[in-house]
Amino acid sequence: MQMVREQYVTTTQGSSAPRSVSDHVYKIGIYGWRKRCLYLFVLLLIVILVVNLALTIWILRVMWFNTEGMGLLQVHSDGVKLEEGESEFLFPVYAKEINSREDNSLLVHSLENVTLNARNENGDVTGRISVGPKEAQGHTQNLLINSHNENMLFTADGEQAVIGPDKLRVTGPDGALFQHSVETPLLRSEHFKDLRLESPTRSLSMDAPKGVHIKALSGNIEAASNMDVILQSIDGLLVLDALTVRMPSLPLSEGNVPGNAQGLYEVCVCPSGKVFLSKAGVASTCSENQEC
Repeated sequence: MQMVREQYVTTTQGSSAPRSVSDHVYKIGIYGWRKRCLYLFVLLLIVILVVNLALTIWILRVMWFNTEGMGLLQVHSDGVKLEEGESEFLFPVYAKEINSREDNSLLVHSLENVTLNARNENGDVTGRISVGPKEAQGHTQNLLINSHNENMLFTADGEQAVIGPDKLRVTGPDGALFQHSVETPLLRSEHFKDLRLESPTRSLSMDAPKGVHIKALSGNIEAASNMDVILQSIDGLLVLDALTVRMPSLPLSEGNVPGNAQGLYEVCVCPSGKVFLSKAGVASTCSENQEC
C-alpha cells in the first residue's frame, strides 16, 4: 500500500507562486513470503478447530453424553444410577455403596475372578473376598453371617467358630469328619437313620461333667472295638437297666477248684438287682457272698 501523496504549498512574503515539497511514500503491512506464511497458519488453525469440533461432537454422540449423565448412566446428587443395560469397568472401581434395582438382583461378571477389597484410612487391605472360576477365598479377621432378621448364623475368627442356629445338619454321604475334639450338648441322627460314631485308627471317648446319656428310641445300641470296651463310673454306679443281660462269650468256671479258676471271675446278681464280680471258686452261690 502507498499513502496518498500530499503536496504542501508554502508561501513566503513577497512571493505568490507555490513551491512543491518533496514526496514521501510509507509502506504499512506484511508482504511477500511472510504474508503467505501468516495466511497458511490461520488456515491451519481453522482446520484444527473444525476437526476438534467434529471430534467433540462425535465423542458426545458415541458416549451418549447428555444433561443427566452419560448414556444410560445418570449422575444425581446422591450418586450414579444405571436405569437399564450393562456396565463394563476396565479399571478398579471405588464406591461407598452399590445397590441393585428393587425388582432385579445385582450381578457381577468377570472372565477371571471378582475381588472385593476393604481398606483402612492408610490404604492397607483389611478384608478381601475373591471369587474365581475354581474357588472362592476370603481373608478377614472376623467372619460374621447374619440372617434377614439380624440373628447371628455363623461367626469365625482365628480361635473358634460359632454356629448360631439350634440345629446343625450335615447331609454328606460320609457324614462329618472332625480332626480334634467336638463339644456339643446333643448329638442325634435323622429319622429312620442310624447314628454312628467311629474312630478308625484311634480310640473313641465320650466325657461329660454330669454323665453321658445314650438313648435309642428304636433299634439297638452297639459298641464294637478291636481292643477293649471300657465303661467307667468314677463317683457312681454302672447300672444296666434291662429285662435281660446276656454275656454269651463269658468264660465259665469248673466247680470249686481254685487251680482251674485262676484269672476267672463270676458275675453275680443279687435279689436286689445289684451286680458284682466274684472270683471263681470263692463263693459257691451269689447268696452266700457278703456283698449281697
